Amino acid sequence: MSEMITADLVDLDLSAETKEAAARALAERMVTLGRVTDLEGFLADVAAREAQMPTGLDGGIGIPHCRSEHVTEPTLGFGRSAAGIDFGAPDGPADLIFLIAAPAGADDAHLTILSSLARQLMNAEFTSALRAVDDAAAAAALIRGDESPAAAASTGPEGTESADGSKNSVAVSAAASADTATGTGTTGTTGTTGTTSDTTDTTADTGASGERPFRIVAVTSCPTGIAHTYMAAESLENAGREAGVEVVVETQGSAGFTRLDPAVIAAADGVIFAHDVPVRDKDRFAGKPTVDVGVKAGINKPAELITEVRGKAARGEVSAGSAPGTPVERSGDSAEGYGTKLRKWLMSGVSYMVPFVAAGGLLIALGFAIGGYKINKAPSVMDHFMWLQADSWGALFFQIGVVSFGFLVPVLAGYIAYGMADRPGLVPGFVGGAISLTINAGFLGGLAAGLIAGGVVIGIQKVKIPASLRGIMPVVVIPLISAAIVGFLMFVVIGKPIASAQKGMTDWLNGLTGTNAVLLGALLGLMMCFDLGGPVNKVAYTFATAGIAVASPSDSAMKIMAAVMAAGMVPPLAMALATTVRGRLFTQTERENGKAAWVLGASFISEGAIPFAAADPLRVIPSAMVGGAVTGSLSMAFGATLRAPHGGIFVVPLIGNPFLYLIAIAAGVCVTTALVVVLKGMRKQAPEGTGAGVADTAIAAKVDSKEPVAA
Repeated sequence: MSEMITADLVDLDLSAETKEAAARALAERMVTLGRVTDLEGFLADVAAREAQMPTGLDGGIGIPHCRSEHVTEPTLGFGRSAAGIDFGAPDGPADLIFLIAAPAGADDAHLTILSSLARQLMNAEFTSALRAVDDAAAAAALIRGDESPAAAASTGPEGTESADGSKNSVAVSAAASADTATGTGTTGTTGTTGTTSDTTDTTADTGASGERPFRIVAVTSCPTGIAHTYMAAESLENAGREAGVEVVVETQGSAGFTRLDPAVIAAADGVIFAHDVPVRDKDRFAGKPTVDVGVKAGINKPAELITEVRGKAARGEVSAGSAPGTPVERSGDSAEGYGTKLRKWLMSGVSYMVPFVAAGGLLIALGFAIGGYKINKAPSVMDHFMWLQADSWGALFFQIGVVSFGFLVPVLAGYIAYGMADRPGLVPGFVGGAISLTINAGFLGGLAAGLIAGGVVIGIQKVKIPASLRGIMPVVVIPLISAAIVGFLMFVVIGKPIASAQKGMTDWLNGLTGTNAVLLGALLGLMMCFDLGGPVNKVAYTFATAGIAVASPSDSAMKIMAAVMAAGMVPPLAMALATTVRGRLFTQTERENGKAAWVLGASFISEGAIPFAAADPLRVIPSAMVGGAVTGSLSMAFGATLRAPHGGIFVVPLIGNPFLYLIAIAAGVCVTTALVVVLKGMRKQAPEGTGAGVADTAIAAKVDSKEPVAA
């Protein structure tokens, strides 16, 4: 591997006035050296990371950073600004700017070196030397660890020692981290980088009294897991040494993490969480005085956090020793608002329901294809089945599909409750979903039952009970009480109104004709192409599948399903066609993605267009939405029907009016392709490999669910 930073990646007279301009200036140096393949794509990734949380730090430091598929090898760029650049730090502009570029698949060794740089930024001697150095090669050598801060004014031989005889460098720090990861670090170190405080000073402070020092365990993490994670760890350790406190840190970074020894946690007197993503396995720390803050607080005010946790310990304040969190809370994504949690709860139920929809719908469609449209009148295959008769096989597939469909609403309700309250929510959720079917409340009843079941269980879990009863709570008490409450509410209180609403919606759909049907098709097409597998897309898809999730769906419901699938196929197929007819408008990576998009689009997997939308959202997404609206409206106008909830072109034989259906898809694909080509052609052409897929604004094209559902 070549050196991560060289003199060509250093700008000691950075003239940029904004953080965006600073990132661009340093990134252009990386492009020149072949470290970054797509300038605009990389800058979009940097901007997306910056949008999550400002990267300015106290002390005049800015560390824009990201992991990107456009980076060929781990690279550091360094710029020094005389005027200072605002990176969002509380104490003002930054004069030392580090641009950290990590490949999307960077290995542990690379990330360890990057994390070691982050730790060095907490070293005042290191940053002072960077401000004093007057030669780019010397600055690069200092950052690499080829010379010590004391010798920064002039380059020296590799491994130059400082006045105290130690190599105060990134390289040494990385080596120590590597030793720790393999079990050869100093006693008491832990975590990916072996983070711990040096207890030598602590012993000196506490040895006179013979008392052991106050012990703290901490966890640090940030969205990228490269810089802030390790800087917070270093800051807490330094503050611990100054306060005479033992601090052991678990860094949950990009390179993974090593869990703290349970004995270390058990011996701790307090816990500090400095994080911007959920702490993994957080229940390990339950029952101890805990301070929970963002990762930047761990960097900027570690002494205050240590004082706060010591105060809580003195007052006897401890965190609750409750369950380790619901599946939604363990997902690894931060979910701060109630609206975000509600969406995740609903998507939890939908994601578990969709396989039943796919299996049941395809089996029912296959049954109709083999046995004809009267197959739903066939007797049970238990009483009549002829091995060599096509109708018998058609009836078999149809009846299996009907049984599979019978699980849809209970599974939806059960796993909404599961997302809210974990396993205790399953019983009342399934019971409420089954009751919804019994009273004909359908899909809407399942949504309500799941939310009610999860809420009831959460409420029961908050009730304080004697220790002697805790063992039977999850097995007997919670299922009994929650199922009874949910059943009562569904049968007696809300079931009938929901059933009426479900019937009203069904009657409305059945009555859609002419212009109304075409407008609905256009709306569904817009929704399917808005976020390409995201929440809006899934709302449209779930609406369509709910209509066909019965043994005998109405003609209107099958038209809606056909329109939704057709519109969902448009974005990836259009991107594939655009990269074929106007390849010069796209980067080499995008052209390769275009080849895969043919298959993804044909299979009704809209996520195939996400790489294009992420790189150029203002051109790709509106174009896709227009094409999706055209396809959706044409499909409804042509009266195409579909009994299967998935499958793409592979279920064309099961589609009503298949020829016109394919024409509707082709029309939308052509419209989207034309718009994308025109819009991309209107901008200034970028040179090959430097970002023809420019992003005017950065978006995090992250799909909540990875399953190719609404594809």
